[in-house]
Amino acid sequence: MVTITSPAATPRIPKSFFEAYEPVFNTYVLGNAPVKQLATGFDWVEGPVWFGDADCLLFSDIPNNRILRWTPGAGISTYRAPSNFANGHTRDRAGRLISCEHGSRRVTRTELDGTITVIADRFEGKRLNSPNDVVVKSDGTIWFTDPHYGIMTDYEGHRAEQELPCTLYRVDPATGAMMAMVTDAACPNGLAFSPDESRLYVADTGRMFSDDPQHIRVFDVTDTGLSGGAVFHSIAPGAADGIRCDQDGNLWSSAGDGVHCLSPGGTLLGTVRVPEVVSNICFGGRGKHRLFITATTSLYAVSLNRSGVQIP
Repeated sequence: MVTITSPAATPRIPKSFFEAYEPVFNTYVLGNAPVKQLATGFDWVEGPVWFGDADCLLFSDIPNNRILRWTPGAGISTYRAPSNFANGHTRDRAGRLISCEHGSRRVTRTELDGTITVIADRFEGKRLNSPNDVVVKSDGTIWFTDPHYGIMTDYEGHRAEQELPCTLYRVDPATGAMMAMVTDAACPNGLAFSPDESRLYVADTGRMFSDDPQHIRVFDVTDTGLSGGAVFHSIAPGAADGIRCDQDGNLWSSAGDGVHCLSPGGTLLGTVRVPEVVSNICFGGRGKHRLFITATTSLYAVSLNRSGVQIP
């Protein structure tokens, strides 16, 4: 069990939780809904995913090799340990957990009976790097990023030789067919489909120990794959890691000072202030209007006047 620390030991949350750069952002947030720290004391948390049918949130504490569960009224418990240094998670259209595992260098599915199925661990005979984030399209295909962060050091996995370039892949779970979809990113990371799935946003956070550009790219989703790939927005301060869309098509992105809200045109609308570096986000709660935020050592949440695109 993780102990929630006393308020005196927690990071200071700013009195002003929100900063609007465009007037519309003031209609997206609620002045009487604070950013709340739900739990702390972790090392690097990532990959939040909401399970509406179980009324709980799962997220990864990567360096401590575990997946944790937060339940309203009950707090934190351990869902899986060891977790193979799991990072990002999502749910498929059957409600099953899809996980990216740094330690085993694979993407897995947790079946409804608790057994684990390997979705992908190799491409063209070579081992994946360290799958990072994942989304499932309405047709059931599984899209995941495979940067090298989990094999560059022993902190989030196991140091190992890189066998493949950092790539975004698509997997057909029915046939197992796997295709490289984006091969020209330095290190693809977070990803999110627009509500109508006509666009795919991909965060490129750059290779470790390099000066690569860090930005979000946007691709048009076609019948045969992806096209385009122009820079959609560059986050500052910090960089985009986890990203999610709300039902109106706005993109919410992790950043160095909190969570940034971007219009479908790439304009920065406003910021949800968080006192730690944000790694990832997801929408959940009763109306899918609660934004859950993993940030360095803590789990936060804030209720918004917007609902997210999230599998129940």
